[in-house]
Amino acid sequence: MSDLPERSRLVQRHLADAGVEAEIRVLPDSARTAPEAAAAIGCDVAAIANSLVFVADGAPVLVMTSGCHRADLGALARSIGAATVAMAPASVVREATGQAIGGVAPVGHPSRLRTYIDEDLRECDVIWAAAGHPHTVMPLTFDSLRLLTGGEVIAVA
Repeated sequence: MSDLPERSRLVQRHLADAGVEAEIRVLPDSARTAPEAAAAIGCDVAAIANSLVFVADGAPVLVMTSGCHRADLGALARSIGAATVAMAPASVVREATGQAIGGVAPVGHPSRLRTYIDEDLRECDVIWAAAGHPHTVMPLTFDSLRLLTGGEVIAVA
């Protein structure tokens, strides 16, 4: 674990505290996009869980989406009951998560974020999520992702 970046070590502690066994992998190159991550891991892009931070009615929320599609802001707003939803700027992402865009993990944030999980991720036996740094990823199941985040399952596309 000592070879992991600091933010990934924090994610590892959150996994351990939740009783979730997942080995964080350090990739040789950045995996900032779903296609980059899928190529590096050797999985289908649908199994990549993009961690996206949005501002919904003025508050940051985390949305875990399947890498095979983009979040539809209108569908997202309807699913979470928000009047307005927009992508969060990098400064808000960093403040809300303590992590850089491209490496945002579902956990390890300064405080718990309201989280929503794309129902399409349910179709994957293994989901790959960022682990706090653009060069780290971790395998999760849909159930362990829900356990870790307390996320509500919604339609995002």
